[in-house]
Amino acid sequence: MSTDNPMGIHRVMHELKRRRLDVLRVTDLTPRMRRITLGGPELAGFISLGSDDHIKLFFAQNAAEQAALETLQLASKGNDDGPRPAMRDYTPRRYDAALNELDIDFVLHGDGPASTWAEQAAPGQHLYVGGPRGSMIVPDSFDSYLLIGDETALPAIARRLEELPANRQVLALIEVANAAEQQTLRSAANVEIHWLHREAGQDLLSAVKGVSLPGGSLYSWVATESALSRRIRRVLLDDFAVNEDFLKAAGYWKLDDSSED
Repeated sequence: MSTDNPMGIHRVMHELKRRRLDVLRVTDLTPRMRRITLGGPELAGFISLGSDDHIKLFFAQNAAEQAALETLQLASKGNDDGPRPAMRDYTPRRYDAALNELDIDFVLHGDGPASTWAEQAAPGQHLYVGGPRGSMIVPDSFDSYLLIGDETALPAIARRLEELPANRQVLALIEVANAAEQQTLRSAANVEIHWLHREAGQDLLSAVKGVSLPGGSLYSWVATESALSRRIRRVLLDDFAVNEDFLKAAGYWKLDDSSED
């Protein structure tokens, strides 16, 4: 994106802080999506200004990594001197300062440290969270929005929909495993959602190629598997001539890399 953006899109940086949070509630939204509500005194002062913010979640795999988390003596990339727990990026689904609660939605896919932890999570456990480092602010300066993603993008899509006012047009294309994975998404905006079911052979790329974009000034947002996000981005630029300054395409996971889940 341009640094001098005429629609006011800009990044705000935050103080980077690691927090030890308590698991308060565990709620199954669908058979494969679980919401974990976190709280505790260290959540005070948490900031998440962008609908697609990322926070780091830390998952210790052994006693040494757990001790490193508790003492903050973590190894970093390029520095293998010490334990380094697994880290994963997640979008804060909801933060309520008055209730001192933070919701994080996990896709339960059967492997990986995040999914494995979420499947056994219970009230009274703890989770270490870092960030967000910054927030990309997309002011409500557009007539319409195109939101494209899979299950991993649902928290960010849901947040954006909840933020939009009644006079906005939204087209959302969301790929999930099957009909049981669809969620009720609330918005004051005029929203058209196309749910795509992988088990029925439906896919995002084919759906994007066949859409009719909403009119007026458009902000486009894509988040799915990394290579697929790049392909969708090219389709939007080459076939639909969307404004590149108002297009964000992110890779939320990699098909050939288990380090992202």
